[in-house]
Amino acid sequence: MESGSPPDEPTDEKGLVLLCDDVASIRQLMRINLELEGFAVEEAADGHEAMARLIDPELPTPDVVVLDAQMGPKDGWWTIAAIRSHPRMRAVPVIMVTASVQVSDRIQAAEAGLDAFITKPFDPEALVGVVSRFARDGRDAAPAS
Repeated sequence: MESGSPPDEPTDEKGLVLLCDDVASIRQLMRINLELEGFAVEEAADGHEAMARLIDPELPTPDVVVLDAQMGPKDGWWTIAAIRSHPRMRAVPVIMVTASVQVSDRIQAAEAGLDAFITKPFDPEALVGVVSRFARDGRDAAPAS
């Protein structure tokens, strides 16, 4: 290792995750947990920023997208619809982070093409477990129970 290099740089060995949440501290907490498990992580502060990154053909397609349900100016539901309408992104698993999951949310999620939910406050082990499963198995991964 070259001197001056960080000792534990994250690698993309497990895959690339795009985190989309309008709260920087939540993104940072998710990022730390995922990087400690070997994921490469990129961030977006809102749905527009996420979509600009996702549709850029010069950038690698993430293995998993984790997005917040409630963020401005476009919420997570708008973002999932935009993701599923883009040919490059149809096969990418999307996990939504939300405070609670109601029956209506599950119906909307199925219609929108969402793959799983994580509830806030999130359990770091659950986050890593769900992301790992979808990064490994793609959209065929079993949904979180």
